[in-house]
Amino acid sequence: MTIVRRWFAAILLSLLSCTAAHGAQKEEKVVYHVNDASNATAALRNIRNHLDASPQATIVLVAHGPGIDFLLDGAIDKQGTPYDVAVRELVKRGVSFRVCNNTLQGRNIDRQRVLPEAVIVPSGVAELSRLQAQEGYVYIKP
Repeated sequence: MTIVRRWFAAILLSLLSCTAAHGAQKEEKVVYHVNDASNATAALRNIRNHLDASPQATIVLVAHGPGIDFLLDGAIDKQGTPYDVAVRELVKRGVSFRVCNNTLQGRNIDRQRVLPEAVIVPSGVAELSRLQAQEGYVYIKP
């Protein structure tokens, strides 16, 4: 094989491997952690911005402790805006909201108060751990 052919073959292999690597990009999976409802507005804004920049991202928000308060029926932000509107908008964009059942039980909150868009999971911290360890989610704490 001449030097020109070797050079051409090397370039061709490089291009093919770049194309294969680009096509095999991993899915972007992110879990947002909210354990204080005072961070809820920032978390929702971060998620909105995240999806604007990366519309194919799979995003889950896990709330526990005082962080669940914005996912309860009738919850409003500091300006009096209901959270349920923002939650519904993000659900339409594919975001999943998860609420800790341990928190509900510990605080004697009726499950019926949780927004219907949110899924109740047995433990918020266990859900965070599972998503990261078993499903490869990246962790973000707003």
